[in-house]
Amino acid sequence: MKEVVMVQVGGFANFVGSHFWNFQDELLGLAEDPYADSVFKKQHLDMDVLYRTGETQQGILSYTPRLVSIDLQGSLGSMSSHGTLYNHEPTTASDVTTWTAGVSTHTAERHRKNLFLQSLYEEQDKSTNINDRPVDKSGLQGEYQDKDIVENLDKGVQFWTDFSKVHYHSQSLYELSGLWMDAWEFDNYGIGRDALSHGLQGEEIIERFRFFVEECDRVQGFQFMVDDSGGFSAVASELLENIADEYSNTPVLLYALRASESHVNLGKRKQTILRSLHDAVSFSQLASFCNLVVPVGLPSLSTSRASSFFCIEDEKPYHCSAIYAAALHSISLPFRMGSLAPTADLHYVSGAVDVGDVVQILSGQSRRNKVAILDMAMPAPSLTGKEAGERLLNHLHPVTPEIAEHAEDLQAVETMTIHGVLGPGGHQASASEVKDTIDAAYEHAPMRPKFCHLSVAHSPLPIPLPFPSIFKNVVGQHGELFENPTAGPPSKGSLDVHSIPMAVRLRSSSAILPYLESRLGYLRRYGVDRGAPGAELVRSWGFGKDDLEEFAEALSKMVIELKPHREVSSDSD
Repeated sequence: MKEVVMVQVGGFANFVGSHFWNFQDELLGLAEDPYADSVFKKQHLDMDVLYRTGETQQGILSYTPRLVSIDLQGSLGSMSSHGTLYNHEPTTASDVTTWTAGVSTHTAERHRKNLFLQSLYEEQDKSTNINDRPVDKSGLQGEYQDKDIVENLDKGVQFWTDFSKVHYHSQSLYELSGLWMDAWEFDNYGIGRDALSHGLQGEEIIERFRFFVEECDRVQGFQFMVDDSGGFSAVASELLENIADEYSNTPVLLYALRASESHVNLGKRKQTILRSLHDAVSFSQLASFCNLVVPVGLPSLSTSRASSFFCIEDEKPYHCSAIYAAALHSISLPFRMGSLAPTADLHYVSGAVDVGDVVQILSGQSRRNKVAILDMAMPAPSLTGKEAGERLLNHLHPVTPEIAEHAEDLQAVETMTIHGVLGPGGHQASASEVKDTIDAAYEHAPMRPKFCHLSVAHSPLPIPLPFPSIFKNVVGQHGELFENPTAGPPSKGSLDVHSIPMAVRLRSSSAILPYLESRLGYLRRYGVDRGAPGAELVRSWGFGKDDLEEFAEALSKMVIELKPHREVSSDSD
């Protein structure tokens, strides 16, 4: 077995991660459910790649994500930082022994569990004895209607734990303490760097990471989800730098995530300079410590083509994170699937890959490029009709921002995962049917990639109960697409849509150039050039001019690598 250790850093990353682990939990449940669709009983997925088997303090077996999650103190809502499987009673006594005067203790009221969490724990307490923990029974009314639970979630999600149906290990959830600020104030690289400069929090995070790595048999790679819109990019960089020193031969795949509300139009010049320099420094640092970076997060997901079949509210991270989590679930399926029969076509190989394989495919070919674009089709259309392949490719839309959508690149390479799609006659399409359809589509496409790795799985994306009600009413129960809307409310949720066929693609292409060039431009204009207005700001973050010039040189090399004929325009010199 080749394990993957997951790390989630920051608020939005944890929203995405919460949905991601809900998908995994749903797959585990469906595989054991005698009444579930048979397609989920033969998934050929090794879930031990992502999960660890352990034991609680009461000697009960546990199965928990191999995960380190990092967020601000107070971000866990009603959940304890020790998870839900382990007894831990917080102490309110003062540890100060030198103070002899009176001591007053101020304790914040615990967040109450919402209907979903109350019903979840009530059901678990009835069916198992895995916990002897005290349960918040306030407000319980016995059985809950799923409809009420879904409506309550759509209206009231505040924390990523509000919709999490997963048990976490006591080493998984880490809250950054000592930061007396709101999440919106933790908004730039310098603040994040300062957060770890005092105390032992950085060492504590590394120790938790080592805990999961050292119990693995053979780690295939580390997968990071990082909210890069604020200070958490610096927290992730600090962790990545330590990992690069200690696990230099283990590949790191990093998703740089950004909520829609993080893409704001800044009117004040000072704010524009701060945000621009943050973006440039954040990307430069994160990219320097990992093998492949995938920027994810559109300025407005609701108006993008990627959400053609959804009713999204951009201001709700609960909504946007669900879509991005679905894409990350699908793109990571090959890391834990069994191999399929190889094909004779030199352009296509079907089956399993590990993290290192994906890194090698996308960044180790004829040119070195460590920034990939993520495309997704949710739902993926069925493979019926003469133009099935072209239709599927046309449904793939980017969720990576700032790209050139119609760039022509003869050196482009990609890895694609398609699962749960229907073939002719309404049956689950086989790997060979999917491969033939994609091959035919690229034969007639104006531009085909130099190389494409294709992975196929039969099981679609399961839709767990706490998934938001964002499907338009042209989406059917199993993700089929109708020409005309069905009767009823304008949006559907998990009670109406049970599974979704998916297609996702990671590609290395010169289409990422606008993203790279903007960050190179920010760095030079505001930090490096003579009289740069942000030089003092970046110095306060701990970076001198030499550091910025080094960042600019690294970005320039990335741009040169992707430029046609390896030429760089004068404004990028």
